[in-house]
Order: sequence, then structure tokens, then C-alpha cells
Amino acid sequence: MTLDLFDTLEQPDQRQQQLTQNAFVLRAFATPYVVQLLPALAAIQQASPFRHMVTPGGFHMSVALTNCGALGWTSDRRGYRYSAIDPEHGRRWPAMPEIFLQLAQAAAAQAGFNGFTPDACLINRYQPGTKLSLHQDKDEQDYSAPIVSVSLGIPAIFLFGGHQRNDKALRVPLFHGDVVVWGGADRLRYHGVLALKEAEHPLLGRQRINLTFRKAA
Repeated sequence: MTLDLFDTLEQPDQRQQQLTQNAFVLRAFATPYVVQLLPALAAIQQASPFRHMVTPGGFHMSVALTNCGALGWTSDRRGYRYSAIDPEHGRRWPAMPEIFLQLAQAAAAQAGFNGFTPDACLINRYQPGTKLSLHQDKDEQDYSAPIVSVSLGIPAIFLFGGHQRNDKALRVPLFHGDVVVWGGADRLRYHGVLALKEAEHPLLGRQRINLTFRKAA
């Protein structure tokens, strides 16, 4: 069961929306950065292309993924983990572009998390019909740092749940340029993405790109 975000907010058009005690949506916060984000993203994709990773259970993820930063999140039959090396070609992941770091730190500070220095940026590519099941971000060593999640491209419905998988979840509509930040008491909440509906964005076409910044080590 889910709750609609806009049923819980008195002002659904406000630029900063509080989901829970330490979780916020920053509407269109990333928009001023987009002109620099997209060429940086293209360079990352060229160096470490998107791929559909294999889960420990042997299934291929429907969401394509790549990484940048000192560490990258990977999955295979051996489990989930962070690694400094891209297993596709045995080289280090691309360095995190300065514009990525600036956006992550500015968004974290806006949500009350000063001093955030991510060492990993997971880059997910969604297409219509793809989704991400409810899960916790718990492969990191440092839970004191927040998660900063940037949405680019076509809209999505973000599910933001509780600390148990079957807790009720907020349904949070996310649009191009929106940023979600959560941490503190809310750091280990379950979250996911509903299957994307058919849509097309003028800059990114039929896809949604999600940049997720974390302090992994």
C-alpha cells in the first residue's frame, strides 16, 4: 500500500518538500546544472558504458548502470559490493566530474547535511517499463552521510517507504531536475521506483537518468 505525496503536503507546489524528518525533495534544484551535467555524463558513459548487472540470484537488472568516483557499486553472482575497478575492462571507474560534486554538495547542504563529500556516484538508466524494487542502501560503510539522488529525463514515481519492507510508502512524483536527499534517522528507509510510463524528454529522449551520490567508504 502506498500514500500519495500530494495527499500529505499542504503546499504541493513548494520548491522544497519535506517527506519525513530527514528526507526532502528539492524541486528543479539540478536544472541550472544540466547544461554541464550532460556532457560530463556522456564522457563517463564512453569510458564505462551502461550495462545490466547480474544479481546474486542470477537475474539481469532491468535498469542499466554505470558509475563514477573513487568507488563504483557492482553486482554479480558473488553479491553486492563497491569496487574501485570497473569489472567490464579492469580499469578504475571514471573520476567524478567537478560539476557532479558541486551539485551533490549543494543539494545536501540545502537539505541540512553540510560537509557531504561523496566518493561514489551510481548512474542508473531507466527506460519506459523498467522499475527498481524496494530496497535499502546498506552496502556503504558510512551511514552518517546522506543519499543525494538526482533525476534527469522522463518522469518517475519514487517510492519512499519505512524501515521495514512492508511499511507504507510515499509515492513521490519526480521530474527532470528534481533532487531527493535523505539521511540521519531516515538513511536506511526502503525506497524504489515504479515502472516508468511511456514518455519522451526533449534532451534525453525515452529515458530517465538517475545520479545517486553516496559516501561508500
